Amino acid sequence: MEPPMEPSGGEQEPGAVRLLDLPWEDVLLPHVLSRVPLRQLLRLQRVSRAFRALVQLHLAGLRRFDAAQVGPQIPRAALAWLLRDAEGLQELALAPCHEWLSDEDLVPVLTRNPQLRSVALAGCGQLSRRALGALAEGCPRLQRLSLAHCDWVDGLALRGLADRCPALEELDLTACRQLKDEAIVYLAQRRGAGLRSLSLAVNANVGDAAVQELARNCPELEHLDLTGCLRVGSDGVRTLAEYCPALRSLRVRHCHHVAEPSLSRLRKRGVDIDVEPPLHQALVLLQDMAGFAPFVNLQV
Repeated sequence: MEPPMEPSGGEQEPGAVRLLDLPWEDVLLPHVLSRVPLRQLLRLQRVSRAFRALVQLHLAGLRRFDAAQVGPQIPRAALAWLLRDAEGLQELALAPCHEWLSDEDLVPVLTRNPQLRSVALAGCGQLSRRALGALAEGCPRLQRLSLAHCDWVDGLALRGLADRCPALEELDLTACRQLKDEAIVYLAQRRGAGLRSLSLAVNANVGDAAVQELARNCPELEHLDLTGCLRVGSDGVRTLAEYCPALRSLRVRHCHHVAEPSLSRLRKRGVDIDVEPPLHQALVLLQDMAGFAPFVNLQV
């Protein structure tokens, strides 16, 4: 693309080259603007019409957009301008927009970007099932999705996701408290073969039935977060040990019905577990008590 003509506003020294005189697509876009933070691009586009056209051309070719690069809070108008021409996004993270992001803001972006592979919507509580439906319907290559703290996610929304996202590998459902065992069972049966990472943390409705179905249907599962899932017990963990050979990390803090014998098999395999074995806990407690520290060897 040839740079548009723009008055210089003054005499140009003989032999001098202005920034905008450099080739846009061969030099400025890949080697200059690609290194400029999004926050600075918003300022740069105000300099002149030519700079605005350059920035818009760069934004239209974005493959990754993270709203956190703009700032902790981003106005609705700024997001709309930044993404209005983007049609090739592969990664989209919108957590800083959580206070106001609505279906009307998000759905057009999803519709224009069917190549999306990673979407992060953590805390975006103003969305609804419609947004998730548009994502599932329009982005068949989706691999990673974060819906943490999205209270609107229910069983029906998750079923739609499980039915239409065959490439899904990583899913964060932390604090999606409307989800019950039945929804997780359906997810496991439909998409378990490809799942590698799943968080069900902080959901008291999830129990052993869901965990056991995940274990039987997710042979490639590497990371599972069950933090605060109060209904999960030792039966679920034993099934994980039996059916999930690829498991590398398990989070079961505050799962009060998970006993150490069910975790020991996973510990022997080197699985990273976020609760210490009882003996280690006792030794640390003794070490912290006055008068015992000199006599306790934690290597025992």
